[in-house]
Amino acid sequence: MRFIEALYRFVIAFFCFAGTYEAWLSGIGNRWVFFTVQTNVLLGVVMLWAGAATLLKGIQPPAWIKGALTLNIIVTGLVAWFVLPPSDPATTAFAFGVMTTTMAHIIVPIMASVDFLVFDPHRRFPWHYTLSWLIYFPFYLAFVLIRAQIWPHSGPGASGNPYPYGFIDLQALGWQRTALNCVEYLGAFFVLALVLFLIDRILPKRTPLTAL
Repeated sequence: MRFIEALYRFVIAFFCFAGTYEAWLSGIGNRWVFFTVQTNVLLGVVMLWAGAATLLKGIQPPAWIKGALTLNIIVTGLVAWFVLPPSDPATTAFAFGVMTTTMAHIIVPIMASVDFLVFDPHRRFPWHYTLSWLIYFPFYLAFVLIRAQIWPHSGPGASGNPYPYGFIDLQALGWQRTALNCVEYLGAFFVLALVLFLIDRILPKRTPLTAL
């Protein structure tokens, strides 16, 4: 069973890197400002680690890191589904016949969620992870806002707009609305972190697949 588990995680890593190839292969530097790109690349690295550790019976990624990246990639999928406009095939890159946005926004979040549910051992998360998992998002916001002040025409938006998402577009929204949006999103992160924690507590310590 560990060979299937390892292969599954390697496939997740493949989609993580294929879905973000414009950022790391094509030299489009401003792609790295997207939350989607950052979380997919980080998850890809961790899934390579987890797959190799599964195959070789080595040391798995720490539960905190695995949980944090699972949370962030779920947020990526939910935001793409409920907030972002649908991708236009005429302007979206393709990899192996599939839109990269489909890989990064849909395939990877679903596969990572399944990996958490059926392959990860459970009841590993202490309650305070629901708070410490939130660290990444404020740092991401600070990165975007500081970058926009230093390089105000660096893109990746149209006409050089440095804000990758409308909810943090300081030029269009102003400080008050942007700050309120950030607080609302952070609250959503906390709710989802709590849901992930509760699911981890409800599931058996070892699932039928991890027990094999």
